[in-house]
Amino acid sequence: MLTFRNTNIVFILLLVIVVCINIFVDLPFIIYPSMVFIYSGIVFYGCYFVESGFFLPMICFANTDKKEIAISFDDGPANQYTAEVLQVLNEQGVKAAFFCIGKRIRGNENLFQQIHQDGHLIGNHSYSHHSWFDLFSAKKMLKDLTMMDHEMERVIGVQPKLFRPPYGVINPNLKKAIIDGGYTPVGWSVRSMDTVIKDEKYLLDKISKSIKPGAVFLFHDTSKTTLAVLAAFIQKVKDSGYEIVRLDKMLHLKPYA
Repeated sequence: MLTFRNTNIVFILLLVIVVCINIFVDLPFIIYPSMVFIYSGIVFYGCYFVESGFFLPMICFANTDKKEIAISFDDGPANQYTAEVLQVLNEQGVKAAFFCIGKRIRGNENLFQQIHQDGHLIGNHSYSHHSWFDLFSAKKMLKDLTMMDHEMERVIGVQPKLFRPPYGVINPNLKKAIIDGGYTPVGWSVRSMDTVIKDEKYLLDKISKSIKPGAVFLFHDTSKTTLAVLAAFIQKVKDSGYEIVRLDKMLHLKPYA
């Protein structure tokens, strides 16, 4: 399996071999930058494709033959669209997972409480969702995640166990923060791209084609396009004979600490 540890071992061994050969044979200098380029490409892949499990195992789908899926929303609670998304879910009798940003809870306490009271799962999506979050030290990352925990406990009295990384990026520092904080990292198997897709028909067609047993769909409750197609998507799921199950139940995970 391709992991950060295995990749480092292989490239260190390759570097030692190349250096030893270079002592006796003049090798083209391009070999060294080429190795750096290939190594960087592999690490980049591991950082940005959470399902790869490159740094640590990430739960992205359920290994099941049952006709069931889970839907999740990132980046709320938001003044726009979160309440409307909750209304659609309530009307359809669907329970979802909301990976929330801690700094957005203050001022939206009632909305945050409604997510919980409606029976939806709430997970940690960091406190700041800072643009440079991926460059934070492990200590600073853990502090950020803990701040989200405290906000959540302040409002609804429980702490999240499940964590989804901001921007879907994992690196060694975040791995350490996740382990030290005792979180369970959760990804997705279907990325809707609803933050960039504005064409409602195109989005609905795209996500409808991805319905399969155990799939975890990633949406954003900050997306107008998602709100516009959500009811139709849920109906397509039901018409296909599938059930939408709350993420923690489908993945058999403990939701709260």
